[in-house]
Amino acid sequence: MACGSKLRRTRFAPSPTGLLHLGHAYAALVAASRADPGEFLLRIEDIDVARCRPEFETAIYEDLAWLGLDWQQPVLRQSERREAYDAALNHLISRDLCYPCRCTRGDIRAALSAPQEGAPLTGPDGLIYPGTCRGRKMSDAGEGDAIRLDMAKALRCLGSGPLEVSETGPVNPGVHKLDEERLITHVGDVILSRPSIGTSYHLAVVVDDAAQGITEVTRGEDLFETTQIHVVLQKLLELHTPNYHHHTLIRDDAGKRLAKRDDSRALRHYREQGEMPADIRIKIGL
Repeated sequence: MACGSKLRRTRFAPSPTGLLHLGHAYAALVAASRADPGEFLLRIEDIDVARCRPEFETAIYEDLAWLGLDWQQPVLRQSERREAYDAALNHLISRDLCYPCRCTRGDIRAALSAPQEGAPLTGPDGLIYPGTCRGRKMSDAGEGDAIRLDMAKALRCLGSGPLEVSETGPVNPGVHKLDEERLITHVGDVILSRPSIGTSYHLAVVVDDAAQGITEVTRGEDLFETTQIHVVLQKLLELHTPNYHHHTLIRDDAGKRLAKRDDSRALRHYREQGEMPADIRIKIGL
């Protein structure tokens, strides 16, 4: 689908690390509704092969079909796309925008134990990396190293053009201009490749959204701040920036977002109890 097409192309991208719950149902149904008329795609985000299970992937297809959803074939599976992620990473490395990092999370916490006054400890990618390994060259990379993006260098590489994204969600609608200084101080040098899985969520999702021609990314509002990382990567890789729609989250009675460990709210549980898709729609406010 061309970027200028009037029809939306959206996607639902679950990880097969557990059973789908009410929150997943809401996310999938919102994505499908945003693509009507248009195209709704499914992506299996299974890059973390150590945690993913084939039975959970099978359950995803069964639960979504039970909800009445249909999607284009074939389904894109991240575990089959290592070449695409490697090519994107190597492109950024060739532009001297990356460096290897051997720091553990414990090392990073220790380095942040005495932060400057007012400096944030965490950002959308977790602990904000203090830059301990920033001076290392890629030629010094070891097997156990992660690969990080040098955010300041990347922003200088992008030049003076505006960094912005269009948001259609209910919480922060409008066109948002990215603050380059905040990207450096409040996001930092994000990981592009982890030794255990060969890529990262940020790099994989950007490459896959482009490959699938997604025109509007629909996902939970908890990922709103993460979008700025993806816009930077899209610009660096010369990929189209889609619109974004960050929807509200389904939460439990205590106000916590649902997790896959909440088996009592798994769609499989409701199916076994004899409930129907219409009942699920009522439960999630649709």
